[in-house]
Amino acid sequence: MKHIDLIIVGGGPIGIACGLEAKKKNIDYLILEKGPIVNSLFNYPVNMQFFSSSEKLEIDGIPFISNEAKPKRNEALEYYRRIVTSNDLSINLFEEVITVNKQDKDFHVTTNKEQYIATYVIIATGFYDIPNTINVPGEELPKVSHYYKDPHFYAKQKIAVIGASNSAVDAALECYRKGAEVTLLVRGSEIGKRVKYWVRPDIDNRIAEGSIKAFYNVTITEILPQSISIHTPEGDFSLANDYVLALTGYKPNFKFLKKIGINLSEDEKLYPQYNEQTMESNIANLYLAGVICGGMDTHIWFIENSRIHAKIILNNIISKK
Repeated sequence: MKHIDLIIVGGGPIGIACGLEAKKKNIDYLILEKGPIVNSLFNYPVNMQFFSSSEKLEIDGIPFISNEAKPKRNEALEYYRRIVTSNDLSINLFEEVITVNKQDKDFHVTTNKEQYIATYVIIATGFYDIPNTINVPGEELPKVSHYYKDPHFYAKQKIAVIGASNSAVDAALECYRKGAEVTLLVRGSEIGKRVKYWVRPDIDNRIAEGSIKAFYNVTITEILPQSISIHTPEGDFSLANDYVLALTGYKPNFKFLKKIGINLSEDEKLYPQYNEQTMESNIANLYLAGVICGGMDTHIWFIENSRIHAKIILNNIISKK
């Protein structure tokens, strides 16, 4: 087995920030990423624009220059890729961590390609890999997707977008503008309050003029090959339908965290246990960083306010060494 002082699980912005900090402190480290560099960002919609401004997405003080105040996906991919390559960070791509087991004082890390022994481990795996399912008959049909990539695919199609957050609203607007017949299905009584402020007037006006149909207080009852059945306070409806985008959010890999031995709160939030002063979990020398620290409340931590986790963790590791 290869022995490495620090293994960082996850090669997103926060994992990269941890790698930069480890390199500055001369700690032997390795980032393990199951996909390409910043895999989650790579899988975002092609036209996505961040809520945060570019300076708030910067890591380690490295300037992020974008065409607009709020950068888009392709600019973020270029920024984080350049950080990895220009700083020659130690990162293995397309290498998925399967297990992390602590034996005595060290961690045995097994991936789909290799086995490692590490003294310290940082889990920075984000939350975009596992969608929140709606658990209705027909959800497994090929026409249903929990991810949205490119509006061109849905041109001239009847699509139902389930959700009321930024991802659902962006998809509804983009697909409408590419010629799709869009119906927005909202579980609550209104569009989500955290929808980007410059997008909200657009979706409100498109709904008001009837360009995008919207149903509120909806329960999806069944998805069929050529339709979708819904229940609303006004009655039950069957809508002609070609595709369903169930954009109902995502969650951290709790199964993986439990398998490692990280304690989760015994409620629906599933907050992982960690020391806020050091980011160390209930397992000595195993740290949590980024959005996973918020459990199911995935809106609590994001790039701009969890960048600091890298310095906190590496300072604690240095104090131990």
